[in-house]
Formats: sequence, C-alpha cells, structure tokens
Amino acid sequence: MIAFLGMGLLGSNFVKAMLQQGKTVQVWNRSSAKARALEAFGARAFDDVSAAVSGVERVHITLRDDASVDEVLEQALPGLQPGTLLIDHTTTSAEGALARTEAWKARGFRYLHAPVFMGPQNAFESTGYMLVSGDQDLIAELEPALAAMTGTVMNFGTTINRAAAIKLVGNAFLVAFTAGTADTLALGKALDVPLDDIFTLFNAWNPGAMLPARIKKLTGGTFDQPTWELVMARKDTQLFLDAARQGKRPLTVIPAVAAEMDRWIDKGHGHDDWTVIGKDAVS
Repeated sequence: MIAFLGMGLLGSNFVKAMLQQGKTVQVWNRSSAKARALEAFGARAFDDVSAAVSGVERVHITLRDDASVDEVLEQALPGLQPGTLLIDHTTTSAEGALARTEAWKARGFRYLHAPVFMGPQNAFESTGYMLVSGDQDLIAELEPALAAMTGTVMNFGTTINRAAAIKLVGNAFLVAFTAGTADTLALGKALDVPLDDIFTLFNAWNPGAMLPARIKKLTGGTFDQPTWELVMARKDTQLFLDAARQGKRPLTVIPAVAAEMDRWIDKGHGHDDWTVIGKDAVS
C-alpha cells in the first residue's frame, strides 16, 4: 500500500497512473477537496496526513518547497511505521535534501530525494525523467517502483544531494531558455517577422542540438581560437537592442548579456571567442 502527499497537477496524475496499475493508494492534500477528487478514480482520501500514511510501505511526496516538506512530514510522523520508505519528488534546495536524508535516517526511516523532469501528462503516462542519488542499496531496492512511474531513472551516484542539485541546474536552463525564447519572439515582433517564419527557421535549424558542444566549449578553457569574435557578437547584440527599442518591444535577458559582453571587452577579450563571457561561471 502506498501513500501520496500533495495532490497538485503532478501528484494527482502520479496517483491516477498508480491506480490504473492496480495499486492501493492513500492520498492527502492540504486542500482536502483535491484529495477527495481522487476517490472517483479509486484512491482513499484522508483529511489527516498521519492517517493517510498509516499502514503503508512507502510515502511519495510532491509539495511546494523545503518548508512544506518538513512541515508535512512532521505532521505525518505519528502515523509512520518504522522502516516506512519516504520518497520525495519535490524540487527543493540541495541543502534541504541532505538535511532531511540525515534527519530521517536518525529517526529510523529511509528518505530518498527523487526529483523529476516531468509534466502532469508525463506523470499520467509514466514517461519522463526521475533523478536519484545517495544510498545505492536503497536506490536498487526502489528502482523497479520508480521506473514504473517514469520512463527513465537517472542515477547520479553516492552523493546524497546530487539529484537535488542536478534538478536545480536543469531548471535553471529551462528558465534561461524560456526567457531567452521570449526575447527572441519579442525581437521578431519588433522586426515584423511573422511567427510562421520563426517556426520555419527553428523547425529546420535546431540550436538546441548545439548544447553539448557549447558546454564543452565553455568548460574547455580555450577562447583564443574564435569562431565568432566577442566584438562581433556584441555588434549583433546591439542590433537586437536597437531593433527592439525601435519596435517598442523591450527585451529582458539580452540587455544583461550585452552588459556582460561589455565587461569582457573592457578586460581585453574582444577578439576572443564570444563564449569567453561564461569563463567565470565554469572556472
């Protein structure tokens, strides 16, 4: 028997998938209506979180942040049996994941932080990516159950909070990527480029495929053999800024990039590869 705490978009679809697989699932949510809605699919809903975890083999958690995980687990403690497995899919700080692993071990429980790169539909379809690290014996024990929840379980080794850190790294890319995409679309608007033409460009030319090579370039430490000089990249960046201003489409990310380019040009790196602006981040 399984308990699932947190019936947001991700948690509720995880539960629906588990129920379809024939599992018995007890659910709880701070707003009880969201938990009660899962009864129509076969879940057992509880208003008391300690009752929801009573008698289960493992508890899955999808909450908001470190504070909510700590609060809810503390409230659940009276209902937990010794040896109950605690599996936390919440995106939290790396420090919090480490502290909880150690604190719950001291209380006689095994806690595994297993954040995900999955949307609600992925949770329902059991596709996507789940990240784990730490106790390899525990991971081996849980991997069949975790694999049933997701398409891929990625094991990042014995460092307890490495999965939490990797999740934050991935989310940082998603935030930067989305903000950069918004600037790209804003520039297109400013230049009166039809959206269909932008789709045509990126359907044919996939800059995302360059990411592994770009990471190698940034971390390689060699910037004196440029494929695009920083001064030329800065020139183009000014064209972006000027066009956006003329088209009354303010940009969010590009101005900060331009300022960083100027800083590196002032330091004498104008004729290095433009990726030198990332040198401090990886050195």
